[in-house]
Amino acid sequence: MPKNKKSVAAPDAARVQTFKGKKKKILVLCTGNSCRSQMAEAYLRYFAGDKLDVYSAGVETHGVNPRAVATMLEDGIDISGQTSNKVDEYLHVNFDFVLTVCDHARERCPVLPSGARQFHQNFPDPAKVVGTEEEIMDQFRLVRKLIAKYCRQFAANFL
Repeated sequence: MPKNKKSVAAPDAARVQTFKGKKKKILVLCTGNSCRSQMAEAYLRYFAGDKLDVYSAGVETHGVNPRAVATMLEDGIDISGQTSNKVDEYLHVNFDFVLTVCDHARERCPVLPSGARQFHQNFPDPAKVVGTEEEIMDQFRLVRKLIAKYCRQFAANFL
């Protein structure tokens, strides 16, 4: 188990108008759309059910990381069918929410014409961890846990 546990701040429901009852669209944005945004896409679908159309993209595309797939399968969620997409593919979509899950994507995020509400939570990049396979997978599990917690709170607060 990683020694550096990081707490994830819950989205602040008191500061943001909720949209209960109406199906919304969210874009989860990361650097390469390979790990963190893929996990968040899956968890938002899981926790939001039919209340949310979930898209994920990157400022680049790196393909879906096999360790992210394996880590999510451990939690009973199969992301092997998800694809790595570039944000430019979704510039025509009128999003209600945009969630950046890393600082790099936040800095490079294009201005989307939809007027979407912006959320940001920087999660550590498990793909950058160097170590044994067990140490790397432990970091993927930690990040998975942080993302799951954030997505559960997001769905509870805004949907």
